[in-house]
Amino acid sequence: MVETLVVTELDLGGHRLELGDLTHVMAVINMSPESKNAFSVAGSPAEALERARRFRDAGATLIDLGGQSSHYDNPTISADLELERLLPAVRLLVDDGFPVSIDTWKPAVAAACLAEGAVLVNDTGGLADPEMREAVVRAGAAAVVMYVEGANPHDVGDVVISANKAAITRRWMESRLESLATEGISQTIVDPGIAINYRGDYQAYTRMQLEVIRDLDIIRTLGRPVLVPIPRKLEDHRVAAYITAALQSGADMIRVHDVEMACDLAALFGRLPG
Repeated sequence: MVETLVVTELDLGGHRLELGDLTHVMAVINMSPESKNAFSVAGSPAEALERARRFRDAGATLIDLGGQSSHYDNPTISADLELERLLPAVRLLVDDGFPVSIDTWKPAVAAACLAEGAVLVNDTGGLADPEMREAVVRAGAAAVVMYVEGANPHDVGDVVISANKAAITRRWMESRLESLATEGISQTIVDPGIAINYRGDYQAYTRMQLEVIRDLDIIRTLGRPVLVPIPRKLEDHRVAAYITAALQSGADMIRVHDVEMACDLAALFGRLPG
């Protein structure tokens, strides 16, 4: 069994994040021009830095940089191209004092970005790849453990709809955390994976995403900080509903494209770090 811990703070490469009655906002900046969320794409490293500064001023704690679109409709690019997109932005943000998270499932990408000062690996492959785990251990980095029904977001089929998805996710996560701990990876953040795009019944998935957020207490029993990735919807009011539900459910972090909205709502709920 994974021991239930009371984690009061995270040390991300010298950036200390207080936990408790707070929700940290992880701001998404995409360096992938093919991203479905075009408004979140930065066209250059300089633009990424400008956006990051604006998000920090709004109250965001972390910047999550991605160079590979996770939508299954988009092409899987090479690690070299992903790094060509990411590394200049990583260097600029790290030099400006940002704690940078890298959104990737490719071990070579994670390793190179960690070497440049990124402090967190947001592995959309669920830390299943031994090479990814080795990269995290070598760097002594923290990692997001994401629930995913496939080897990576481009290797998914129809989503499995279940009335007890949070409990299913928790069981999967407990097993994965046990395995990671034996390899020396213990500074972990858990992510129920509800922002991954799956094929299948979109409306049923939409409802299940909200149900998982409402059942967050089930996942919190793992004793790890919980990151809720806010699903990006065409309707802004639905995005606001997911953010609100995550705040009410006590998420330790929320990963968002709509950063200013999320920071404003977190402040309204009294959960935005001071």
